[in-house]
Amino acid sequence: MDKNKIVEIFIPGPAGRLEAKYFKSKKNTSPIALVLQPHPQYGGTMNNKVVVETFHSFMDNDFSVCRVNFRGVGKSDGDFDNGQGELADAAAALDWLEKENFDNSQCWISGFSFGSLIAMQLLMRRPEINRFIAISPQPNVYDFSFLSPCPTSGLMVYGKKDELVPIESIDELNKRLSSQKGIKVEFQPVNDANHFFAKSEESLTKVLNKYIKKETTLF
Repeated sequence: MDKNKIVEIFIPGPAGRLEAKYFKSKKNTSPIALVLQPHPQYGGTMNNKVVVETFHSFMDNDFSVCRVNFRGVGKSDGDFDNGQGELADAAAALDWLEKENFDNSQCWISGFSFGSLIAMQLLMRRPEINRFIAISPQPNVYDFSFLSPCPTSGLMVYGKKDELVPIESIDELNKRLSSQKGIKVEFQPVNDANHFFAKSEESLTKVLNKYIKKETTLF
């Protein structure tokens, strides 16, 4: 992984420019991925540890990948907009990423915590997204019922010691999403991890790499 090849970019967004970090794979027709940050009002940015780990996992698997600061975060213009504006920001970032990589072989979306909600909302609106990775989703806080039916297969990763999300709400989401034919949403617990995967980054990276490798070989 050549970290020197990660560049800072600014993407035109609906509320002004969006600060982002971007890595372009040398491989032709490489898959693309967009990684979304946790909640801006609780200190979330695109430089959050989990977001960066996820970004690097995609890099290591030859993706062209982008992570972005939502409006009002870091050098991004605008102000927090309760999810609606953030979804529009994510859509603008995906537009940019697709334009830069028009010959991509696959399109992935990923997000951590609040970012996983925005990622799943974007998934419902963009049929070109083939796979998703949602990390520490919060079905006890946000209503994920819009995911039934879920348009594509993906991975939900959560910490077994998540202090913010009761395991029952994860199980309930799992039950709802596992009843679909032809779509496989895998739920992967990480044993000692809390909501933020503190001291469990390595375990998270292993889970991400395994899933990304498995699903990219299918295409």
